[in-house]
Amino acid sequence: MTDNPLQAEIVRQIREAGGWIGFDRFMATALYAPRHGYYGGGQPIFGAGGDFTTAPEMTDLFGAVVARQLAAWLDAWPAGSQPRLYEFGAGSGVLAAAILAALADLGHEAIDYRIVELSGVLRQRQRETLAALAPEALDRVSWLDALPARFDGIVIGNEVLDAMPVRVFECEDDRVAEVGVALADDGEGLRWHAQPADPELAGRVRALEAVNGPWPRPYRSELAEQAEAWIRTVGASLGTGAVLLFDYGFGDREFYHPQRATGSLMAHSRHRAHPDVLADPGRQDITAHVPFTTIRQAAESVGLETLGYCAQARFLINAGLLDAFAALPREPLPAWGRVAQAVQKLLSEAEMGELFKVIAFGRGLADDSWAPGFGEGDRSDRL
Repeated sequence: MTDNPLQAEIVRQIREAGGWIGFDRFMATALYAPRHGYYGGGQPIFGAGGDFTTAPEMTDLFGAVVARQLAAWLDAWPAGSQPRLYEFGAGSGVLAAAILAALADLGHEAIDYRIVELSGVLRQRQRETLAALAPEALDRVSWLDALPARFDGIVIGNEVLDAMPVRVFECEDDRVAEVGVALADDGEGLRWHAQPADPELAGRVRALEAVNGPWPRPYRSELAEQAEAWIRTVGASLGTGAVLLFDYGFGDREFYHPQRATGSLMAHSRHRAHPDVLADPGRQDITAHVPFTTIRQAAESVGLETLGYCAQARFLINAGLLDAFAALPREPLPAWGRVAQAVQKLLSEAEMGELFKVIAFGRGLADDSWAPGFGEGDRSDRL
């Protein structure tokens, strides 16, 4: 008998569904179920004491540089519209604190900041972080369960898309299967199980192979359908504004490359990445890389314009990260050294500089407002 209450809940779901659930349902439950889901259970997630460290946790220079891109959009904002900032997946709140402090220095000290967050545990963590790091801005921050049906503003998301549930498919011979989760022989554990894909899923997979294949057999990968739906919803609600997203992934030609035959799903626990995503649900993070071509197509299908797409290192350099780092005092030396190490990790091709990408969409902004972050090294034509 498992001591994991969320696994017991998943076992119940599988039994009620006739012995199988799609991986997207499993992933949604593991990450977002009330009380026992990974993001709602209250366990340490971010930073040295958690399971992983995001870019904003490494140094507040990341948020300060992101704020320069936001300020460029705000400076060029058309008359007659009142912008707000909306952050999805605000984590511990450190990115919000750094952005608000930097925007104040750039002349936007009155901007309203909205955090879209369902987890009560994370909302409280974010309030505490903002109270400690940006107390002067706390009265301009509020929390939402969802975006308004219509809004003008800028949406920010750092490592949001990779945590959205995905469907898993597998090609074997000329058959397409959907890979989901079934019960192990003991009736309590979990195992992978494939069943024939529905016609719509099979057709989409075959269309992907026609463009990016041929694939070897067997070939397994993911479809980011919920991430696509999310960007379409954001785009349909956005009046004037922009969407700025940071995440790890590739254009579809790389994501669905024949040599990438086992997909990109990964679990994270105590700063260790491993492939056993079915283990101990609710107690480890589960992620999938982002197929950015698919995300771009979804955004443009609702009328958003792609403003830029580039490697994180190029975006941060364009937006002034090296200048900001050079302006830091060298004393105390240990503190400067920690920032130097963080900057190196953010920019290194062997670390986060190349794997992580930055993509931006917009509507109704000035033609040159994509600067500074996408001024050089834009790869939109590769998507």
